[in-house]
Amino acid sequence: MTHTGSKSQTKSVAVIPARYSATRLPGKPLLEIAGKPLIVWVAERARAASTISRTIVATDDPRIVDAVNAAGFDAVITRADHATGTDRIAEVAHNLRADIIVNVQGDEPLINPETIDRAVNALIGDPDSQMSTTWEAITEDTDAANPSVVKITFDENGYATNFSRNPISNQTDEKSGSTESSPEKSGRNFKKHTGLYAYRRDFLLAFARWPQSENERKESLEQLRALDRGVKIKVVEAASPSIGVDTLEDLEKVRAMVERKKNVTA
Repeated sequence: MTHTGSKSQTKSVAVIPARYSATRLPGKPLLEIAGKPLIVWVAERARAASTISRTIVATDDPRIVDAVNAAGFDAVITRADHATGTDRIAEVAHNLRADIIVNVQGDEPLINPETIDRAVNALIGDPDSQMSTTWEAITEDTDAANPSVVKITFDENGYATNFSRNPISNQTDEKSGSTESSPEKSGRNFKKHTGLYAYRRDFLLAFARWPQSENERKESLEQLRALDRGVKIKVVEAASPSIGVDTLEDLEKVRAMVERKKNVTA
């Protein structure tokens, strides 16, 4: 039988890192949204992406494994001492047969499956890139100055040129316009980096072994380790904004959005 579509041509596996001990929201992956654990919402979104052939949750806690397995998803226990989610994902990738490994953040229960597909297809379509990632527009002036909101810049070919917690505006936008600081103009010039990554598997395994770069240490942003070594990172716009759940306020916001959606479709 002849198969068509990106799933059969390139095997892409979504790996979702999930630590039980979150500082600001302990037990976060198991907190419920409309009767389902947060981590299960993320897994369902990843599985819904047309480019993803398998979804695995990588965790340090058997309670998360049990919840994920009960929902019909694969989960693996990884070492508890990983410094980053990327290290946790690389441990899983060692034992996977796949072309592309997608790091789907474990705290984004409403991530759009189309955003995952855009990142995977961008990597498939660009043999010069070793990884890809996504961005969203920044529309609030306060977010441009907020160090918790990571900013990204990229060139006219769609390759990342910098990541920073400081307010850096995009070169391609600066060329076209005024330097006025109205919300509309500044919102146009600043791009928020979202934490979705797609990696070529062999590159991911090498990347996880590299020492930290100076810029990475300064900014606490591990993607700078790749950029500092001249790695080409393809950048694509997310299909829609996503909400990372870091606080109880974030969780309540997502719960309210899900309830509204249920009421609309009921």
